[in-house]
Amino acid sequence: MHLRQRSETHSERTRSEHMPVEQIPWWQRATIYQVYPRSFQDTDGDGVGDLRGIISRLPYFAELGVDAIWLSPIFRSPMKDFGYDVSNYVDIDPLFGMMGDFDTLLEAAHKQSLRLLLDFVPNHTSDQHPWFVESRSSRRNPKRDWYLWRDPAPDGGPPNNWLSEFGGSAWQFDNATGQYYYHAFLSSQPDLNWRNPKVVNTMHEVMRFWLRKGVNGFRVDVIWHLIKDAQFRDNPVNPDYTADQPPNQKLVPLYTTDLPEVHDVIRGLRKIVDEFPERLLIGEIYLPLDRLVAYYGSDLRETHLPFNFSLLKARWHAREIATLIDSYEAALPDGGWPNWVLGNHDRPRIAARIGLAQARVAAILLLTLRGTPTLYYGDEIGLAQVPIQPDRIRDPLGKNVIGLKLGRDGARTPMQWNAEPHAGFSQSEPWLPLTEDWTARNVETLKKDDTSMYNLYRRLIEARRRSEALKRGSYHLISAEGDVLLYVRALGSERMLIILNLGATPVAFVSTPPKGIVLVSTSGEREGELIDLNVQLGANEGLIIKLAPEVDLSSIEPGFQNSMSPPVIHANNP
Repeated sequence: MHLRQRSETHSERTRSEHMPVEQIPWWQRATIYQVYPRSFQDTDGDGVGDLRGIISRLPYFAELGVDAIWLSPIFRSPMKDFGYDVSNYVDIDPLFGMMGDFDTLLEAAHKQSLRLLLDFVPNHTSDQHPWFVESRSSRRNPKRDWYLWRDPAPDGGPPNNWLSEFGGSAWQFDNATGQYYYHAFLSSQPDLNWRNPKVVNTMHEVMRFWLRKGVNGFRVDVIWHLIKDAQFRDNPVNPDYTADQPPNQKLVPLYTTDLPEVHDVIRGLRKIVDEFPERLLIGEIYLPLDRLVAYYGSDLRETHLPFNFSLLKARWHAREIATLIDSYEAALPDGGWPNWVLGNHDRPRIAARIGLAQARVAAILLLTLRGTPTLYYGDEIGLAQVPIQPDRIRDPLGKNVIGLKLGRDGARTPMQWNAEPHAGFSQSEPWLPLTEDWTARNVETLKKDDTSMYNLYRRLIEARRRSEALKRGSYHLISAEGDVLLYVRALGSERMLIILNLGATPVAFVSTPPKGIVLVSTSGEREGELIDLNVQLGANEGLIIKLAPEVDLSSIEPGFQNSMSPPVIHANNP
């Protein structure tokens, strides 16, 4: 089956490609890099990464070429969910350092023209947060309704059937006051009541605290969870549930997530961000594309970027990915800016999902699609998903939901910097294990290999930085046939043809464009090669070809055949 697209795409109707460069928001031109602070660089020898470690690695970000770094939570926390259980929103946890360290990091990042984004966790706090300590002290405490408290059901059990994402009932009974409180995640993470104006105002002030310091924006955790049903109705049973799914999926979260009123809350968050110039609001949202795009807001006054996680679960097939891209582009509101993600701290590593060779092809895809790309630390060196032995499991999800291999530790292992003990991450045993091949798969070693994954990422980011077509040009699907995906990014006379072989079989095709030069290839060995009519593509190979200005896009008519003599590439190198 041959999927083709010739009609005008949504991308041809959007704004940025027609705007002067200086008027385009920085985040539409940027490449964002996610840092998991526990696992990036340890400087005090406790086996856990810290802020001074990130400061010491600032030259790395500049060398890689990224524009912004997003830090997973660094606020004060008991660390029962590794920072996603906040006990003080305006302080740094001692594990990572002090507020002075953060101020130094922020200043140093800005001096290097790096933006800094914080992970904001407004849905729930730690049960050790002073707000919750007060709330549970008495039914008459002024902060009682800062959280979601309910009387038991007539049989004494939970108020309704709502389930926790981390297993079991989402209601925890409090003996002292005789009521249950709601927790979408751990029982030590009670949910805040975002219907309470005092909660709203207080959290707005938290945002202002960090924005006044100069942070460049927030990624907002589980933003679609913030409002729950005012009537606390039971969630309906999921008729499609199977035993291999997480237990919370036994129910459809109709009354616990994605409620219409959540958009009013998000508009309030956006207003705070908009009080400060050039700040960014990103929302973590795991929803189908047609519901995800609602989080831009009908007038684009909600999140700037509702995170698009569709590639995290897509079947790695050319036609399916092409359809996904087209569906996303078509669903975007007019003027909505797209974004793409290949990995994060909650999902298995891309190299584990599709293999190391295809992870190279995925890197080209991520950095050539229209929209803002977000990289996950370590993906640029091909970090694997590390198997975690039972006695090393740290993730509460992995501990609570046994048997389904839902633990997230394997995607949170330490960054591997060199072949010295503990991969240069720490002077002592890291909090999570390294990959088995860490002596070869590390930054220092891969830097020396021009064909490595690391150097592919560097070339891709640099190509994107230099190309207006790749940063903000229109997207045109040319073909998705078999394992091969072809599309063009175009702005004015600059056109980039991207050819991706998503399979392990070499292919060749004859095309009517045909003049161009290879700008980036997966191995680097074909860069500078002149392309004229015949294109051979190796197994697991991707190319970015800068087309000659006279090439007529409508004339590109690829005819495919298997190739028995592909160009020599080294897609299996580190």
